[in-house]
Amino acid sequence: MGNSNLERVRRLCLALPITFEKLSHGEPTFFAGKRTFAMFSNNHHNDGHIAVWLAAEPGEQERLVAADPATYYRPPYVGPSGWVGINLDQIDDEELGAHIVEAHRLIMGKQAPKQRLKNTW
Repeated sequence: MGNSNLERVRRLCLALPITFEKLSHGEPTFFAGKRTFAMFSNNHHNDGHIAVWLAAEPGEQERLVAADPATYYRPPYVGPSGWVGINLDQIDDEELGAHIVEAHRLIMGKQAPKQRLKNTW
């Protein structure tokens, strides 16, 4: 199950400009320029989550977790910084892709391309 979910996250993340993947802390991690915007989580320390951890705007993590705790959660390590965990078996590609695009935009900040990011999924 983990591999197909990783391929799904990889496909969505790598469709964005200035993005690359490398291992960080033992998990596939996605960077926009030099900054991390997404991390794949394959049952991290047996937590039961096959997920992606994404950078999020302040307050977004709390809003998402309160609205749908089966899908969203506060991940370890990056959760205190506002990142959100998304259980991949609870979300479709369109909604997941929108979260990934937003995380990428947030991390890129002023470096974000002026043109609109294309949904290639």
